[in-house]
Amino acid sequence: MFFVDYLTAIIYKKFMPTDKPKILLLIDENLLKRVDDFRFENRINTRSEAIRRLIEEGLKKIKKQEKK
Repeated sequence: MFFVDYLTAIIYKKFMPTDKPKILLLIDENLLKRVDDFRFENRINTRSEAIRRLIEEGLKKIKKQEKK
């Protein structure tokens, strides 16, 4: 198992040139379609960026509601 983890780390370093934390997200096909629709409607380059923006907007909305 260590060898697999080691190879995964090497691949991430080579192909994922960022030190930002990474997460694995499992969602159903319907939600994925909605994310992709949002992505294309807003001309966002990657699915990850679309998800990041949706999370940011959702958190901002929640914060505004808490202040009321």
